[in-house]
Amino acid sequence: MFHFLRSRGQEGDQAVDVDAHAPAQNGPQRPSIGLVLGGGAARGFAHIGVIRTLLAKGYTPDIIAGTSIGAVVGGCYAAGKLDDVEQWGRSLTRRNLLSYLDLNFSGSGLLSGTRLFEKITGSIGDVAIDDLPVRYAAIATEIGTGHEIWITRGKLADAMRASYSLPGIFPAVQIGDRWLMDGALVNPVPVSAARALGARVVIAVNVNTDLFGRGTTIYDHGAGAKNEVPIEEEVANRGLLGRFGAEKSVARRFFGAAGRPGLSTVMVDAFNVMQDRITRARLAGDPPDVLISPRIGRIGLFDFHRAEEAINIGAEAAEKALEPLDDIVAALA
Repeated sequence: MFHFLRSRGQEGDQAVDVDAHAPAQNGPQRPSIGLVLGGGAARGFAHIGVIRTLLAKGYTPDIIAGTSIGAVVGGCYAAGKLDDVEQWGRSLTRRNLLSYLDLNFSGSGLLSGTRLFEKITGSIGDVAIDDLPVRYAAIATEIGTGHEIWITRGKLADAMRASYSLPGIFPAVQIGDRWLMDGALVNPVPVSAARALGARVVIAVNVNTDLFGRGTTIYDHGAGAKNEVPIEEEVANRGLLGRFGAEKSVARRFFGAAGRPGLSTVMVDAFNVMQDRITRARLAGDPPDVLISPRIGRIGLFDFHRAEEAINIGAEAAEKALEPLDDIVAALA
């Protein structure tokens, strides 16, 4: 996909990228374009459709900043492996997704994430961020300090893994002397990173726009006349029978029951609420020049088997949102 000659000059800290097959341009150069890909787990397959549409319109990103699944899709594109990740996504089914569920009861995450990481490294190889033909940053969060970490050097696969390490699901990742986890905790749609890396025109993709209908406030709420007995009390009241039903109780705790959310639901919804609120606050303070918001809320966080649907939705959203891009680029040229 890429045929670039890369050299680094002393023009600030910016890299100079030259397309060896591009015709010489005597006219004004177009402004640098930054593509920002937000977090959203399975919904992030929509990023592939966005990139395909952007390229079809003749715009190649100079800078990519991604969080979580956005860091993965953006990194694969930068490494020339977008076809591979798209083919893998379209091949996923409910059944073969189980092969990536490597349960881990001794670490800091429910899954070890080893199989998924091996799949990623097997696709992109041992490529370093420094050798990519575009400037790239994966956003992660440091454990203990809450620092927002921009990973802009080192192994690309390690940067991706740190950026998508969802707390409670995947273990934290050590890069250098820092332990890192999912970047969506601090910057779900990292427009600020793209601008800092030199982008004059920023195109951002937020795949979590329609999750909660913008939220609201319930101004009057309290206990009803009939309240269910908590699971802990329910099991304790059963005495010996409660012990024999411990395994079933654990399953209910994790998956929930009718009218009662389980651990998995609580974790996912808590993460979604947090990501939605942080995204809105960050985008209000530093809006992109073009915001693409695929209406993809009906696809769940872990519905990776619906990649084809997500890709198509992303492409359609990009087609509509990119209409003013020509005028924006022309104004800044």
